[in-house]
Amino acid sequence: MTPVSQLTTSGPGIGLGHSRHLPVWAPWGALALAAAFSAAVLALAGFSLAGFLVLTAITFMIVLVVASRAVEGGRKATDRFVTSLVVGSFLLALIPLLSVTWTVISRGAARFDVEFFTYSMRGIVGEGGGAVHAITGTLIITAITTLISVPIGILTAVYLVEYGRGHVARAITFLVDVMTGIPSIVAGLFAFALFVLILGPQARLGIMGSVALCVLMIPVVVRSTEEILRLVPHELREASYALGVPKWRTVVKVVLRTSVAGIATGVTLAIARVIGETAPLLVTVGVTTAINYNPFEGRMSTLPTFSWFSYAAPTLPAEASIDRAWTAALVLVILVMAFNLIARVVSRAFSPRTR
Repeated sequence: MTPVSQLTTSGPGIGLGHSRHLPVWAPWGALALAAAFSAAVLALAGFSLAGFLVLTAITFMIVLVVASRAVEGGRKATDRFVTSLVVGSFLLALIPLLSVTWTVISRGAARFDVEFFTYSMRGIVGEGGGAVHAITGTLIITAITTLISVPIGILTAVYLVEYGRGHVARAITFLVDVMTGIPSIVAGLFAFALFVLILGPQARLGIMGSVALCVLMIPVVVRSTEEILRLVPHELREASYALGVPKWRTVVKVVLRTSVAGIATGVTLAIARVIGETAPLLVTVGVTTAINYNPFEGRMSTLPTFSWFSYAAPTLPAEASIDRAWTAALVLVILVMAFNLIARVVSRAFSPRTR
């Protein structure tokens, strides 16, 4: 019988293991070699940052895989190749995110001051002014949308998971799937047509924008909540039924209590989905330069429409309007991040304790 020690020290790729490995610094050395090679090549052909990054990535993978195959064998070389491919894809997807984030922060910081958060654009033509009217309108419309959409979405998801059977449940599921793919402008036109039949063609109200955003938010809440509820183990429900607990109380105390963390995350994603919508609000809410706290009377400004209007119809000097547009975009990003932090706090506070 062949000793195990001989199997683990046999030739490349043979036996139970392999005794030779690349040193820990090998990937960094391959990266440095690839960067030097790419810089030398592009110095002759004309340097560009995008070309340098792409050529460096390709050269790095080739050098690392060839060295790994020569020293560690084919299996380890394949593993290093796939790992490099996954990491490279992640970094490639990260580039646009970092680029957008840096652009919004660098451009939006120009007007990120006290005046921007304390003044509206009422009576302002050129420089100065702020977006307090747009921030107020965004918070009011989003709050109304959330108050309408979250109960409807959660109750619909509970019905589909716990009670829904037959043609009615299939019809609701089909309608939710269709609503998920509706363009935002269609939701705005739906709300506009609904209120025009009641109030006339000149109607522009904050509640109209909330109704339009509800059309976009409800299916997201339904889908996310439905998936979270399906993850709750059936054993928990059966244990509750075995103790004589009614079904409705089991849903409230066991199912929803167990999945509250995921539901909070889904609601946050739904809010982030609608808070930056522009097209339906342009149709239903319009644009104004003054603060309006009443969503049932008059036009209301929001951060997306304020940013769009500042960019599409800038005043003189145009740089002042462009700066306000970028700052409004930055505030939107900060609001979305704040909602995510709130969702994490809610999830941690209300999720079941485990030991």
